[in-house]
Amino acid sequence: MIATTAFEQAAISQGRALGFDPAIVYVPHPIQDRTDDEIRAIADDALDSVLDMITR
Repeated sequence: MIATTAFEQAAISQGRALGFDPAIVYVPHPIQDRTDDEIRAIADDALDSVLDMITR
């Protein structure tokens, strides 16, 4: 899963409540007001973490 940092604590709490440790990559918040170039930069920065997460 990919989520913004604003949802990190909620995801941790929900995972604990469910007894589940989801694989999550957090990206900077907010997303909705970013330019296309900023979104690309965020995606580029997260790519290695995402690839690592899905190939473990």
